[in-house]
Amino acid sequence: MTPSGSPVVSVAMMLLLLWGAPWTHGRRSDVRIITDENWKELLEGEWMIEFYAPWCPACQNLQPEWENFAEWGEDLEVNVAKVDVTEQPGLSGRFIITALPTIYHCKDGEFRRYQGPRTKKDFINFISEKEWKSIEPVSSWFGPGSVLMSSMSALFQLSMWIRTCHNYFIEDLGLPVWGSYAVFALATLLSGLLLGLCMIFVADCLFPSKRRRPQPYPSKKLLPESSQPLQKVEEEQEDDEDDVSEEEAGSKEGTNKDFAQNAIRQRSVGPSLATDKS
Repeated sequence: MTPSGSPVVSVAMMLLLLWGAPWTHGRRSDVRIITDENWKELLEGEWMIEFYAPWCPACQNLQPEWENFAEWGEDLEVNVAKVDVTEQPGLSGRFIITALPTIYHCKDGEFRRYQGPRTKKDFINFISEKEWKSIEPVSSWFGPGSVLMSSMSALFQLSMWIRTCHNYFIEDLGLPVWGSYAVFALATLLSGLLLGLCMIFVADCLFPSKRRRPQPYPSKKLLPESSQPLQKVEEEQEDDEDDVSEEEAGSKEGTNKDFAQNAIRQRSVGPSLATDKS
C-alpha cells in the first residue's frame, strides 16, 4: 500500500506546484509595463513610474523593493509601473531621463520627480501621507504631453531607428562602417534638398512675389496727345539752334568785312607815308 501511494503523493505535489506557479507569477505582475502605445494611461489616476535599464546595477538593486511596493498598490489606490528605456527610447526622451533609475509620481496628469529614499517603507509613506504635495510639479511646457516633449520623443525614436539601420547594414548586409555612414550622409542630403524645395513651394504659394512688368514706351499712334508737347519742345529747340547759327554767321561776316576794310586802309596809308618821307 505504501509504495503504491508514493507516486500519487508526488503527482499531487507536482499539481500543487503547477497550480501555485500562476499565483506567484500573478503577484510579480503587480508592476505594470508602460510603452509608447499605452503611456497616456498615466494621465488618469495616481501612478508611480520607474524608468530603468536591465544593465543598470542600481536598477537591479531597486527591483525587489519596487516589487514589494507594488503589492501595496491596491491598498494605497496607486498604480505601480516601470519603463525599460532600452526598449522604449521615445518615453526616455518624453520624460527627459538623464539618470537611472528615475522615479516619477503622477496624479491626474501632474508629474513630479521622486528624489527620496528608495525603500518600500519610504514609497508607502510617500503615497499614504501625500508627501508628493510638497514637490513642485513639472511645468506644462516640459510635460510629457506637450509639443516640445513630443518632438523630443520623436527625435529619440529616430535615433534608435538610425542605430537599428546601422546595425542592419553592418551585420546583415555586410557593409563596412564607412559605407553605412555614406548611406546616411546621402540620405541626409537628399532629405534636406526635398525639404528645402517643399518649403520654397509652400512659401511661394502662401506669399507670392509681386513681379513688375516693364512699362512700354509711348508710341505716336497710341499716345498722340502726349507726344505733341514733346514735338513742340523739339521744334523750339531746333528754331533756337537755327537762330544761334544765323547770329554766328552774321557776326563772322561782320568781322570779315571789318578786317578787309582795315587791310585796305593800311594799304592806302602806306604809300602816302612813303611820299611824305621823301
